[in-house]
Amino acid sequence: MAERPQIMIVEARFYEDVADELVRGAVATLEAAGATYERYAVPGVFEIPAAIQMAIRSLDFTTLRGRFDGYIVLGCVIRGETDHYEIVAEQSARAIQDLIRKYTLALGFGIITAENRDQARVRAAVDGRNRGGAAARACLQMLDVKRQLLLFPR
Repeated sequence: MAERPQIMIVEARFYEDVADELVRGAVATLEAAGATYERYAVPGVFEIPAAIQMAIRSLDFTTLRGRFDGYIVLGCVIRGETDHYEIVAEQSARAIQDLIRKYTLALGFGIITAENRDQARVRAAVDGRNRGGAAARACLQMLDVKRQLLLFPR
């Protein structure tokens, strides 16, 4: 019998209402698929790559292997009056992509970039665009690719 995948959810809590909805969508998708998960909260999107790097370096001492099969990143960056929005969005995405390539991660990207909070809420809403659920599905699909290429389990 195949092992149930263990997923790390990293959620940026800066916009808590949006984060809660993203997590709700991701968790529902993972539970429907029979995956297990652990949630980790970070202050904002910029801190997400560091949390993933920490998880990669940690070991499950009972199995002496990596703790997670896949990763889901959730958060929101809303445009403001300065260039800060672009710096956070670009550099966070770049750092996450670097981790994906360096460590061959199965990762679902659920970071919303929006002009305002209303746009972000629509994209996060489970009964809207459900970007959290989409990120979870992407992670699970990439785990399937890893299985096909004999890179799974961890």
